[in-house]
Amino acid sequence: MQLRRTFMTGLAFALLSTAMAMAQDIKIAHVYDKTGVLEAYAKQTQAGLLMGLEYATGGTMMVNGHKLVVVEKDTQGKPDVAKSQLASAYADDKVALAVGPTSSGAALAMLPVAEEYKRILLVEPAVADSITGDKWNRFIFRTGRNSSQDAISNAVALDKAGVNIATLAQDYAFGKDFVKAFRGALKQAKLVHEEYLPATTTDFTAGAQRLFDKLKNLPGRKIIFINWAGGGNPFKIADLDPKRYGIEIATGGNILPALAAYKAFPGLEGSAYYYYEIPKNKINDWLVKEHFKRFNAPPDFFTAGGMSAGLAVVEALKKTKGDAGTEKLIAAMEGMSFETPKGKMTFRKEDHQAMQTMYHFKIKVDPKVAWAVPELIREIKAEDMHIPITNKR
Repeated sequence: MQLRRTFMTGLAFALLSTAMAMAQDIKIAHVYDKTGVLEAYAKQTQAGLLMGLEYATGGTMMVNGHKLVVVEKDTQGKPDVAKSQLASAYADDKVALAVGPTSSGAALAMLPVAEEYKRILLVEPAVADSITGDKWNRFIFRTGRNSSQDAISNAVALDKAGVNIATLAQDYAFGKDFVKAFRGALKQAKLVHEEYLPATTTDFTAGAQRLFDKLKNLPGRKIIFINWAGGGNPFKIADLDPKRYGIEIATGGNILPALAAYKAFPGLEGSAYYYYEIPKNKINDWLVKEHFKRFNAPPDFFTAGGMSAGLAVVEALKKTKGDAGTEKLIAAMEGMSFETPKGKMTFRKEDHQAMQTMYHFKIKVDPKVAWAVPELIREIKAEDMHIPITNKR
């Protein structure tokens, strides 16, 4: 009788322990530029992340009995703040993993923190190549595209014989990594000048004149490729009439407010990470419908990225049956394919960069639409782009 009582007590304790373990919350930090120059991008990412978690869990915010709890941290776009906020999320909030940030400079400061705490940082949407390149460690994954994916896909539209290109980019990791990858991707066109300006620049006159001087006397097609994020409007260089020198403006995709400036450039070609009318799949259909319903506006560039991060997190947790242990998650995520608003993404085993589709577009101006419309020319599949592996694994 005593043995049976002891057995039943032990069984009850085991069942209670199992139930408690099953009920334990899984905390996910979103460490992002909630304030600062990239605030507009960050807000989109946050909305998308929550919608991704919602969609992937069927609205329950549960995975295998575990409630998903999002802890928000503001990097303010500052590397030192980003570093301390991520450390606080791991140490004080006991998050299982973190998503973010927006700024590449902030992301680079955060990478060693993930390694120190031996917990995953899923980078979205910071794009600098070095994040999954020479500064990478095994705790870093990225759903966001990297500079090489931007650069190589844009080269598809511009890399032709007889084309001379000058670049205008921001003077920090985001801009420099892009131009390095862009330069390396060009096989036929010539990159004749690289112009770097501070991210806070508002007057582009001097930079524009240097660009004009480098291009104006060259034969063939002449293009200024602009790679810019955040404040300032480099497209105002069009007011200085580069057409008088036969110079065109080109650039990649951007958020909808920024696309308003593209209206001055009908026929402009480039490559985009996302535009809500382009992908045709059930996840994007849901995102577009729900976003219109909740925000009375279409989802934007970084909304899709945030959603992709949320979908990746839930897919990984489903694979581990709700086990949020770092090593279990790494094993599940390396080589993992998952569906997103852009279609399938796959984390490359070598550097954990998400391989993904990009979109070659041509700008159409519709007076009924507040922004320029990127019309799809063709999808550039992941297998069509040779994205270099540059880490030291």
